[in-house]
Amino acid sequence: MRTKARTKPANAIALSVAMGAALLLGGCRGDRDDAAAKARTAPKVTIGQSDAQVSTWRAPKIEVDGRNAQALAKQADEALVAGRFADDDTSSLPLFMALRTYPPMHARAEAGVEHSIAGLLLQAREALADIDVDPDALRRVRHAASVLRVVALDRPEVERFLQQVDRVEDGQRDSERGEAELARGRVGEDGGDGAIAWFRRALALRATDARARQGLGAAESALIRRAEDAAAKEDYAGAEHWLALAQKVRPEAGVVAEARARIAFERAARIGELRDAGIAALPQPRGIDTARGYLAHILRIAPTADPTAAELRRRIDFAVHYGLFQPGQRFTDALQGGGRTPTMVVIPYGDFRMGAPAGEGGATDAERPMRVIQFQRGLAVSMNEVTVGQFRQFVQATGYRARSTRRGYSVVYDLRSGNFVRHGNVDWQHDYLGRPASDDLPVVHVSAKDASAYAQWLAEQTGHRYRLPSEAEFEYALRAGTKTPYPWGAGTPPAGTGNFTGSGDRSPAGRTWQNAFAGYADGAWGPSPVGRYTADRFGLHDMAGNVSEWVADCWHSSYRRAPRDQRAWVNPGCRQRVLRGGSWASAPAEARSAWRSGTDADTTNARIGFRVVRDL
Repeated sequence: MRTKARTKPANAIALSVAMGAALLLGGCRGDRDDAAAKARTAPKVTIGQSDAQVSTWRAPKIEVDGRNAQALAKQADEALVAGRFADDDTSSLPLFMALRTYPPMHARAEAGVEHSIAGLLLQAREALADIDVDPDALRRVRHAASVLRVVALDRPEVERFLQQVDRVEDGQRDSERGEAELARGRVGEDGGDGAIAWFRRALALRATDARARQGLGAAESALIRRAEDAAAKEDYAGAEHWLALAQKVRPEAGVVAEARARIAFERAARIGELRDAGIAALPQPRGIDTARGYLAHILRIAPTADPTAAELRRRIDFAVHYGLFQPGQRFTDALQGGGRTPTMVVIPYGDFRMGAPAGEGGATDAERPMRVIQFQRGLAVSMNEVTVGQFRQFVQATGYRARSTRRGYSVVYDLRSGNFVRHGNVDWQHDYLGRPASDDLPVVHVSAKDASAYAQWLAEQTGHRYRLPSEAEFEYALRAGTKTPYPWGAGTPPAGTGNFTGSGDRSPAGRTWQNAFAGYADGAWGPSPVGRYTADRFGLHDMAGNVSEWVADCWHSSYRRAPRDQRAWVNPGCRQRVLRGGSWASAPAEARSAWRSGTDADTTNARIGFRVVRDL
């Protein structure tokens, strides 16, 4: 900002005053009493548009006679040496001018006047060079100019100096007008009348004019303030408009770049606030609609292709299709009684053709007609089959008695005969041979009702909807985006794919499978601990092998009149339930993605287990 001295109205002497002073000076070397009298009676004049009035300089009236001439001469010499040329009646110039009227001192006084004028001109030039850094310099220049106009206007060097002063004074008047325009809010950014035009006129007169430069800075600041006001109203297009105009005022200053960066930062912060608010709204009632409102707000104020809008849109899409989860995410829920649920994997929403196409080897009419099933939301599927340890936690927490426990027997594999036989004192705590099972094995010897009871317990413990999958959900998860007979393609599975019947498998008694995948061996006879083999594209293990699994559907001999969506096909009181997915003892055709079978809901044996799903 300007110093106090530079903010005062300019008191410039107009050209008409300078001309009047020249007339006064014309008699300086003739009738000096007449010149002095004219100087004393010079009229006051109005300067420019400032309404400020100044008077031409008048030489102070100093009486000289024989009694004081020497003393005045000494005083004049001392003032000359001290550089006090025209400050007051003790300065060298008025003293020497008075002494010129005293004949004995005329020659000495004339020389003193010349030295005083030369000194004052030099002093004034130095002050003129300092007017942009010294607040008092312009006052000294104006005073010197007013004196020189009276005593030396006819000298070329003085005329050149006065012309410089006139340019300064004109620039001051232009700057005053510019400041007045700024005060009225007329910046002149459109190139017409206004503050900027006046400041540029001042700079055209004198390129170093600090007052005009500061005026341009103030005009630039005014435009930046307009940009900031527009940004505060989230009118960022308007803000850029004002910044572009401000950039033209002082392109070399770099101030606009700082303002643009500041507004961009604040804009990004605002967009970030809206994104965070949208994300926070998603789990709330009607949160998706609220989040979409925030997204619309972001799109109104964000730059083109801003990644924040894309991020919130993606989160909204996820909320629509996955709740608070993301596809591929693994998670567990806490149980009220301690412990956690099985690990769940979020599989993506989409659609698929359910069933077997015509001509697929091993397919039956039970797998037709094919139909398109669409999933509007993702689904969480347990990564592995439910284990003995997990089912044990359920039984211990609830005292539940499984069907095989109450009945006192189940069906196991007999090593000697190679057949499945009924065996007493076998329940969910036992393996495929009827021996105590380790906790990491998939639980078998459970009925469809046992599996449903476990899922219901998880739902009660967590407050989330755990359940058995529907047939459509199971096949969708099993296929994992494939359309081939098997989830891995066709023919023999790749090594490590799962626990299937392979020609290379051997039982503890040395038996082999009569109907098996040629050239395949998985190193197991009977169910394997869960998660031992490679996960599928969705991150799930053992969907096509290890143990067959209960689903929620009642058995129907075909898909005629089946639901067109992912819901389970349930008839009240149905006795038969559906099994999906091959087991460690299944023929290759039963490992196909479309394979399905029906059996009594109370069935328990060493080949059947289950897994759970959770709604998102």
